[in-house]
Amino acid sequence: MYKTVVIGYLPKADDMAQKVEEKANEMLQEGYELITMSITGTAKAILVFKKAN
Repeated sequence: MYKTVVIGYLPKADDMAQKVEEKANEMLQEGYELITMSITGTAKAILVFKKAN
């Protein structure tokens, strides 16, 4: 099972990295692993998670 999460506008790279790390750790606690991510031109991030087997 896959789950997609969008992280809102964060124009500073350090802030974005911290938020991505926090969300990845949060989702790991729920049994999901981060498999890919993309950062949009509007400083948002799209993270795709997959349920760990």
